[in-house]
Parts: sequence; C-alpha cells; structure tokens
Amino acid sequence: MLTTYDFIASYLRARFGDDERGASLVEYALLVALIAVVCIVAVTFLGTSASSKFQTVGNSIQG
Repeated sequence: MLTTYDFIASYLRARFGDDERGASLVEYALLVALIAVVCIVAVTFLGTSASSKFQTVGNSIQG
C-alpha cells in the first residue's frame, strides 16, 4: 500500500506542483498581444494624423 501512496503522491506533485512554465508562457503571450494592439493603434492614429497634415500642405501648395 505504501508503494501506491508514494506513486500517487509523486504523480500529484508532478501534475499540480510548483511548475509555472505554462503560466509564464501565457503571461508572455498576453504581453506580446498587448504590445501588438498598442502598435496597431499608434500606427493607425499616426497614419491618419500624417495624412491630414500632408493634405493640408498639398492644398496650401496648390492654392
């Protein structure tokens, strides 16, 4: 009986122990996703702003 208990105890420690590799992987994935969203928003905003500035300069040169 002691052998079965040792097997179950070691299995449970291996399965639910202090192994945090999966947690850190999820944290890094969320961080990369957040950085990607911020970059997309920044490029969209700067693109719109730059487009309006170029339109203003083009209109002043033509007029």
